[in-house]
Amino acid sequence: MARMLAVLLLLAAHAAASASAGVTSPYRRSLQMLPDMPLDADVFRPPAGYNAPEQVHITQGDLTGRAMTVSWLTPKHAGSNVVRYGLAADNLNLTAEGTVRRYIWGGTYQSPYIHHATLTDLEHSTVYHYAVGHDYTVRSFSFKTPPKPGPDVPFKFGLIGDLGQTFHSNDTVTHYEANGGDAVLFIGDLSYADDHPGHDNNRWDSWARFVERSVAYQPWIWTAGNHEIDYAPEIGETVPFKPFTNRYPTPFRASNSTEPLWYSVKMASAHVIMLSSYSSYGKYTPQWTWLQDELKRVDRTTTPWLIVCVHSPWYNTNDYHYMEGETMRVQFERWLVDAKVDLVLAGHVHSYERSHRVANVVYDIDNGKATPQFNASAPVYVNIGDGGNTEGLANSFRSPQPDYSAFREASYGHATLEIKNRTHAYYEWHRNQDGVKVVADKAWFTNRYYMPTDTN
Repeated sequence: MARMLAVLLLLAAHAAASASAGVTSPYRRSLQMLPDMPLDADVFRPPAGYNAPEQVHITQGDLTGRAMTVSWLTPKHAGSNVVRYGLAADNLNLTAEGTVRRYIWGGTYQSPYIHHATLTDLEHSTVYHYAVGHDYTVRSFSFKTPPKPGPDVPFKFGLIGDLGQTFHSNDTVTHYEANGGDAVLFIGDLSYADDHPGHDNNRWDSWARFVERSVAYQPWIWTAGNHEIDYAPEIGETVPFKPFTNRYPTPFRASNSTEPLWYSVKMASAHVIMLSSYSSYGKYTPQWTWLQDELKRVDRTTTPWLIVCVHSPWYNTNDYHYMEGETMRVQFERWLVDAKVDLVLAGHVHSYERSHRVANVVYDIDNGKATPQFNASAPVYVNIGDGGNTEGLANSFRSPQPDYSAFREASYGHATLEIKNRTHAYYEWHRNQDGVKVVADKAWFTNRYYMPTDTN
């Protein structure tokens, strides 16, 4: 009996130690890099019909979810620039007039005709059917508007970053479709067209056809990554973000932003802020000024959950891109801790990692206190740059694992965040190599404003 008791005490002590330590997943998968899927792959096939609208995608068109921006491309000529929509597929009695544009890239590529139209005065939590195209080729889709912002409104976000267009990318989208969500927070690095000679913009077209199966039916909220910069002076392209900003509009003016790369939206019980890692953010710059003002506008009594999306991670224990986000962290971390941000999402590093709630806000250049400390007012940091890109996995984690790192693994996958009410949200990460419903990492988050419990 005494021996049995000793064994149980030993096991309990081991379990307690394990609970406080971070996990570097022992799971090992092939680290083989896969090229992009060939351009004749089924997922890239243009839709049938003359001048058929393609690459259809939607994003929230205002601050609170009563507008939706519909975008599509036509290959031969502009065709119709009108979206017809309504509450029934056979009664599209409303219309929205859009704009059309084209751009030239590198002197050799001219984009298809790019259309954007914003549907306004929509009702919350309502299914709308819509159609784009001219009489000879019309394509139809539908979406559901987000609920009216409120403190206990449930909502489920998909979390995807660094997707690309490889076979791994296709697995990620397939798994996300199976697990479901109401909208996607996309954390940057879309097409990886810039990894091809001349930043081949045909890969922007193929990527948008590939993800249409999801993004035509639910809003994806965009954060820009380094692969959206597309700065290529060697071929005469010196305007950063040119393909991205032509193709993917954001509702930046609705949140008083002056640029489309930093902005915010309110969806159900969440206030989501998108920042740009690759735009100026030093003191007095437009992004710095906007974020300072935006955090003052957050109303936690209406949107308790405060989420920040940024491409380059502020906390990262991988050798890849190690400390690249440090200058932005130094600039903004104190603000986020003071605002009691719940979650910071990042990508860039091609692996998965979740942190404990930590902050490094006491450090200055003289005091030497440079070690992150557990802080109940700090956000959880999730690096979700594991969507499937063509560059391969980042599998060089630093050792020993720092205390602030809760779980990390070099695998492809996606995550979901399901907000239950003003106090609780349930988080899951799914690796692609498992069945679609298998959960590889999970956590309950309690709200920093309403229930700032010690979740470490």
